[in-house]
Amino acid sequence: MDFVRKLVPLFLFASCVLLVTINDNRVKASHRVYSRLQSVPAGEVKQLHRTAYHFQPPQHWINDPNGPMYFNGLYHLFYQYNPKGSVWGNIVWAHSISKDLINWEALPHAVFPSKPFDVNGTWSGSVTILPGNRPVILYTGLDNDKRQIQNYAVPANVSDPYLREWLKPDDNPLVIPSSDMNASQFRDPTTAWWHGGHWRMLVGGKRKHRGMAWLYRSKDFKHWVKAKHALHSASQTGMWECPDFFPVSLHGKNGMDTSKVGEDVKHVFKVSLDETRYEYYTVGKYDPEGDIYLPDNTSVDGRDGLRLDYGNFYASKTFFDPSKNRRILWGWANESDTAEDDTAKGWAGIQAIPREVWLSPDGKQVLQWPVAELETLRGQKVDLKSIQNIIPGKLVEVQGITAAQADVDVTFSLASLDKAEEFDPNWEKLDAESVCALKRSHVQGGIGPFGLATLASQNLEEFTPVFFRVFKTKANKHKVLMCSDAKGSTLRPFDIKQYRPSFAGYVDVDLAAEKKISLRSLIDHSVVESFAAGGKTCILSRVYPTLAVNDAAHLFVFNNGTEPVSVQTLSAWSMSPPKLMNQNLDF
Repeated sequence: MDFVRKLVPLFLFASCVLLVTINDNRVKASHRVYSRLQSVPAGEVKQLHRTAYHFQPPQHWINDPNGPMYFNGLYHLFYQYNPKGSVWGNIVWAHSISKDLINWEALPHAVFPSKPFDVNGTWSGSVTILPGNRPVILYTGLDNDKRQIQNYAVPANVSDPYLREWLKPDDNPLVIPSSDMNASQFRDPTTAWWHGGHWRMLVGGKRKHRGMAWLYRSKDFKHWVKAKHALHSASQTGMWECPDFFPVSLHGKNGMDTSKVGEDVKHVFKVSLDETRYEYYTVGKYDPEGDIYLPDNTSVDGRDGLRLDYGNFYASKTFFDPSKNRRILWGWANESDTAEDDTAKGWAGIQAIPREVWLSPDGKQVLQWPVAELETLRGQKVDLKSIQNIIPGKLVEVQGITAAQADVDVTFSLASLDKAEEFDPNWEKLDAESVCALKRSHVQGGIGPFGLATLASQNLEEFTPVFFRVFKTKANKHKVLMCSDAKGSTLRPFDIKQYRPSFAGYVDVDLAAEKKISLRSLIDHSVVESFAAGGKTCILSRVYPTLAVNDAAHLFVFNNGTEPVSVQTLSAWSMSPPKLMNQNLDF
């Protein structure tokens, strides 16, 4: 098989249509409502690209994970949901519970528009567990004037183990925008933390073109006062959506309660940039006495900063899991299938696999890894050991598993880095995604591209490659690019417009010392969720093949560099669906 020829891309493009607009090669959610897509009977929901083991309701639109929490032995996930259709609109706080983060039971919606302080919308927020084991929802409501204001809700019966019903007291709202603030850019309250006799929470916003994390304090969780200064802000970053602020240990993987401060911790500050629809974070130090957060000099704010995920991943939220002493990250895998006809399939959006998150040993970034509970879904296993010297253009098929529904973990070893291609200094002005678009999997390099061809048709008419490419800089150091390239993922006709980016990020790994790099990919019909180098760089792609579906999907290991690479180890599993995934969601 002429692998190089097969990797030459098809003509394809992205455009501005139903659910997203494309601006500067980035995706932005639309709040335009399509009435004909607001109701799709359950029997008409199309199953072809539905995921098997990612969190998803039986039908309709979902977006942000609002307030995940662990409470009285159960995991709760609240999320933005349209109960009437497969596009954004009619948003409520849907509610599901689980004992293991894998099997989910749907409950009645927790929060929905019903009162003057949220009559025009119940948008994103978080959950805080108060002393006495009392959970409180904080959320953004749109009032009669369509101002974004911050409200709260409490369980109707805190002794109900499922917390089925939630009440919105009439003393809402808790916080309204002051006269000098933009009332249409003031949303998404964080989990609160306690220090020195006061609760603190953040609300995302912007002042002119400056992103703002507005800080509020309260002694009793009901009467909140705006601080004289924001916890953090940055110029030229636009609206800061879905802020998250949490401590991470300087020593090991253990998670920490959100109120933890001290010399043994750093803090992570994350925002979702409304302008790019990507998420960015910094690692730094929080001064609880002055209520100031300062990023380390290895972290920068804005679109040049670190990202939790370099793909279809937005509006994430973390929570502390005291049952296993870990911090867990949830993120929305926003829909990239932008064709109006395809949105009529009856569903849109999933949640990414929950990830454990902790600080890297060097303290410069966070690491992420799928929660261990996911491994309970592993079935048939295939091991490929010690495949030496995969020569340029060679394919090795991973057989014996369900390639459309799999978990694959591979470690590549490199004998030498001498033939790494030069990194063009002009690329310093480009982001990783732009470099990947120039250096796709069919473009031969020195060391790489090598990796996995996922959701591939038999003859590679369509496939989604997840791969590495090694460059050498003028300083004689090595730069590792990771790509998850959706451009050749489907043969769908060009009049059906999709957002098919060459998602990419750089991997901070010392290949000169280690001479190896790992890749784990979770493949789930329309999702390829990948983790490089133990979770240093993560990319989730949404793809919609036409040939590589169900049993017709294939999985290959490939190398298209001039230098051979070897597979040190490869394990792959067929993945079973959970026994329960919100089947009774009908409220």
